[in-house]
Amino acid sequence: MRGWWREIAGLVLPVACGGCGRPRTELCPSCADALAGAAPRRVRPAPEPAGLPVVHAAAPYADAVRQLLLAHKERGALPLAGPLGGALAGAVEAAAGPWAGPEDRPLLLVPVPSSRSSVRARGHDPTRRIARAAAARLRRAGRPARVVPVLRQGRPVADQAGLGARGRLANLSGALEVVPGGARLLTAGRVILVDDLMTTGASLAEAARALGAVHLPFIPGIPHGLPTGSAQRGIEQRVAAVIASSPASFEINRNSPETWIVAGGER
Repeated sequence: MRGWWREIAGLVLPVACGGCGRPRTELCPSCADALAGAAPRRVRPAPEPAGLPVVHAAAPYADAVRQLLLAHKERGALPLAGPLGGALAGAVEAAAGPWAGPEDRPLLLVPVPSSRSSVRARGHDPTRRIARAAAARLRRAGRPARVVPVLRQGRPVADQAGLGARGRLANLSGALEVVPGGARLLTAGRVILVDDLMTTGASLAEAARALGAVHLPFIPGIPHGLPTGSAQRGIEQRVAAVIASSPASFEINRNSPETWIVAGGER
């Protein structure tokens, strides 16, 4: 209900750029360029948590990009989901690698879940909304994609604000799980973990662990790299995409040799 009122209010109240406050536009050209004007790049937090997938980000989390994400997430600027989704779509494409054509499997965007209390307080689920906008952008570009929200919080977690990298890892350890029936949905394509922001990488590492913990059903014709009829392992999650990451994570990427190979474990 709250999100519905925000959308109605956006039609009648004066608008301003969510990034810089410029009047009579939800997103000015300068802030749009800061959000999606550069090619997405691989990012690495320091320290890098164990189990973190290869992560691509569209932009550093600073200045206009930071304000845009906060405007959408905390201040209810819901129309920003479109351009934010466009930036995430670019990061998803970078994470997934080149499209092989119609024979390639669809991309399954799995959002990192928000807590129920956060969704209630904000009146919407910002990451899922942005993920849907990203999937729609990818489909318009001819690449099959859909959102598969199969992750949920299995236990309460503390507010991450104020926690350092080690504290966030401890807070989230074992907190996420795949919903009942979600394992079968994960066999339908290539899984890409998505989130709006990466800081320490704890959320993405825990999401990857949860995907790897599921027991996949045996479905004829879907290769898992295991002998026919054997117990199926979980998704070996190797790639993720976010809109923004800390500026330092971009610097680490710039100064590191690119010796890694992007490989989708679900191809």
